[in-house]
Amino acid sequence: MAIDHVSVGVTNIRRSKAFYDAALAPLGLAPVYPVEVNGQLVGVGYGEPNKPSFWIQLPINGQPASMGNGVHIAFRATTREAVDAFYLAAIELGGIEDGRPGLRTEYHPDYYGAFVRDPDGNKIEACSHLHE
Repeated sequence: MAIDHVSVGVTNIRRSKAFYDAALAPLGLAPVYPVEVNGQLVGVGYGEPNKPSFWIQLPINGQPASMGNGVHIAFRATTREAVDAFYLAAIELGGIEDGRPGLRTEYHPDYYGAFVRDPDGNKIEACSHLHE
């Protein structure tokens, strides 16, 4: 099964854009597709220029965004250093620590990850599967 894209609802698009711009930069992900409605930024896609795979957006129904219990999004990092940089950038921009960078051998011997909550409480992770 292939996943085409993932969207996360946010309450403040500019705050969340600043957060994700900084947190995802060490993983090589940049904002590539801003979405505006009536001149207002309502969403941002990250990934390849013509195919964003991760989105942040204001909910289309106008209701406040809320997080799902037990749901998280994991971004693949190319190195453990990139996982560490993701974590530091996220914390510096107001993310909440939810699992410091480190080995998670309960997943497999080389699984290195870090978990944070974004400004809206969504749980995000960066992980590397490489033996270092």
